[in-house]
Amino acid sequence: MEQVKKKPMKETLTIKTSHVFPPDANHLGTLFGGKLMAYIDDVASIAAIKLARNPVVTASTDSVDFIKPIKIGDSVTLEAIVTWTGNTSMEVFVKVIAEQLLTGKKAVAALSFLTFVALGEDGKPTVIPEVFPETDEEKWLHQTASRRAAHRKSRKQESKDLVAFFSHNFN
Repeated sequence: MEQVKKKPMKETLTIKTSHVFPPDANHLGTLFGGKLMAYIDDVASIAAIKLARNPVVTASTDSVDFIKPIKIGDSVTLEAIVTWTGNTSMEVFVKVIAEQLLTGKKAVAALSFLTFVALGEDGKPTVIPEVFPETDEEKWLHQTASRRAAHRKSRKQESKDLVAFFSHNFN
């Protein structure tokens, strides 16, 4: 197996900003949750590819916490960064910031953690570089990743148990 060098987390930082228009919103005048989730997956996958320099697939969306509504006329900025790496998988954190463009008032609107797996030319998982933190925010995200990974592993087992339980209907 080839030696893969370490990369600073900041090399994966990916930022996307969009203007919220009426077709993007629900009947309450706020951004559709599904639309925001698509933005999150998009920006997170770009951050993951920046690390792997290979195609990636979403293995899980661990959480999407909607904290504040994003209204028509606001801008929505998503900041994604790879916070932790395994051998072939990585955790990506996405922070969503809403800005009232006419006033300049900003607020964190959502937070999300996703897991991606890098794929080689053969379509199978491939080894990725390890990331390392530099800033205080990066250090906190990196140091707390093992706790999230343990929760993710437990949740995945629960999902497997549910699949086994419900699969009897298909046989």
